Amino acid sequence: MHKAQAMPLVTEELKSKAEVYYGDQVCREKFSLLLAEIGLPDGLLNIQDIEECGYVKDIGFVWLKLQKKREHRFDNILVCYDSVVTAYVEPNKIKNLTGVKARDFLVWFTLNEIYVKGQPEGPVITFKSIVGLSMSFPVSLFKAGREGKEEAKEEKWWRMIKL
Repeated sequence: MHKAQAMPLVTEELKSKAEVYYGDQVCREKFSLLLAEIGLPDGLLNIQDIEECGYVKDIGFVWLKLQKKREHRFDNILVCYDSVVTAYVEPNKIKNLTGVKARDFLVWFTLNEIYVKGQPEGPVITFKSIVGLSMSFPVSLFKAGREGKEEAKEEKWWRMIKL
């Protein structure tokens, strides 16, 4: 549906069709609820200083505006968020993502898709880059509170093989 579409700018017209929230705490709460609703781990968005977020439910378009670029580390993965992040959401997937890069070891990937799939070893979350490269990790690595931290460390060998 949105495959070849260019990412829209967050215009006043788009905002008029959206649920828009302001302030770090409210935006983090609303976005965590949205992630849970679409089947993605609630700890996926682990940043602060969000000024504004919005969701156009009819088309699945979301955005986050941050005070400035932010970085966050999930185990060995460094994620860099631009000051504006946009995407389309659907069940178990974020697609047409802009404004997010990830680094695993020494390589930076500009991400454009994130999705969760069940596997025999347990559910995994996959980050796909615009050039088609992907990295998969145990979902437990991205849960709020990181209860699955030890499990994620034990499963690291599996992630390395799957790359």
